[in-house]
Amino acid sequence: MSMPHPTAGPAAGCPVSGAPGTPAALYGPGLDGNTMPDLYERLRAAHGPVAPVTLAPGIDAWLVLGHRELLRLTREEQDFSHDPRRWSLLREGRVPPDSPILPMVGWRPALLFADGQQHRRMRGAVSDALAGINGHELRRSVRAAAEGLITGFAAHGEADLVAAYARTLPMRVIAGLLGVDDRTGRELVEAVAGLVSATSGARDASRRMGTILQGLIEEKRRVRGDDIVSALLHHPAHLTDEEVLHNLVVMFVAGNQTTVNWIATTLRILLCDPALRSSLSGGHLSVDDALDLVLWRFPPTQNFPARYATRDMRFGGQDVRAGDMLILGLAAANADPEVLPAGGAPVVGNRSHLAFGAGPHTCPAQDPARLITRTAVDTIRHRLPDLELAVPEDELRWINSPWSKGLGTLPVRFTSPQLPRGPVPPQSAGALTPAWLPRPH
Repeated sequence: MSMPHPTAGPAAGCPVSGAPGTPAALYGPGLDGNTMPDLYERLRAAHGPVAPVTLAPGIDAWLVLGHRELLRLTREEQDFSHDPRRWSLLREGRVPPDSPILPMVGWRPALLFADGQQHRRMRGAVSDALAGINGHELRRSVRAAAEGLITGFAAHGEADLVAAYARTLPMRVIAGLLGVDDRTGRELVEAVAGLVSATSGARDASRRMGTILQGLIEEKRRVRGDDIVSALLHHPAHLTDEEVLHNLVVMFVAGNQTTVNWIATTLRILLCDPALRSSLSGGHLSVDDALDLVLWRFPPTQNFPARYATRDMRFGGQDVRAGDMLILGLAAANADPEVLPAGGAPVVGNRSHLAFGAGPHTCPAQDPARLITRTAVDTIRHRLPDLELAVPEDELRWINSPWSKGLGTLPVRFTSPQLPRGPVPPQSAGALTPAWLPRPH
């Protein structure tokens, strides 16, 4: 890159230096979902829409903070490739095998790491598998799972809605779509948490996830089911087992943690913003309006790896070299003063945010993610109508991750749960109905 290559990164949690050309540390215990927005604005003030950062000791990259620049980054594949084999630091042997960043950006045969025809082939299979989800059945499954979780803690009058609800609900739903049991789903969620933490345990977490999914693929090859794994295995695109595995990793990592964060953050703003809660209760705003507000102000994924420059260029006021890594600063781009003036609220119904990316690689799972999140929020609002935060808002803890913007805890209390009458219906197993997949016998 055109910036200096330090032999060691800044101290963990080190804030951005104001000196132009000095990379800021995008890692360390001092950076979480609560402190990162200030970092982005300091970076924007010091460097403009594209800023130098370090992702781990000795691992330099560019963080794209500008809304306009991020749109260009995501749309112009001829200048910005998804293939990490173009990454100059990797080609030069300067990325340690145990680097915590490698599990997130190392090449795999998955749609996230491909361009052009290869990307379209795999994305077509993934999109078709997701499009085969029966929305009515999925909504019923989410509501049943949500009501079961609420019933489980309702008698206590208090709960941590991250651990007991937001983190557990998507795991159960996604486990059902993958065709695995709760235990396996829980193991996958634990592996995802280790992977996105960008710590020394990320490689072990990646291996654990691969082992679990490989076993699942082998099982679904033997016995075809009514699930996403079977849909990918039997799609006309003829994905190999390795391609299915790595596309499942991409889907599960992106889908699970994003949905967890989206649910928890939406509940937080409803608990902490009386005016918004009143507008929602009075019918002036819909749950979808609240969900979009979260995607603008608190996108569940704050930064996303990565693109690689295919040529030397001037980009966002910086001299970017061929092979440089560029990180998608989704949260920072949403807060770009050019599209969202400081202190201003986005127009209701405006979905021009970049929470799901843009261009050919826009997240293909945003519709089921929205359905899951909307149902989760709506269900708990109706079942726990007097829900309130149990601690001051400034005492809420955020997870430490350069990628994920999520709450660590959301303690609440309530007194009058409105539980469903009779037994909670079981989760549906028939939420996936792709046209090309014969029903299992």
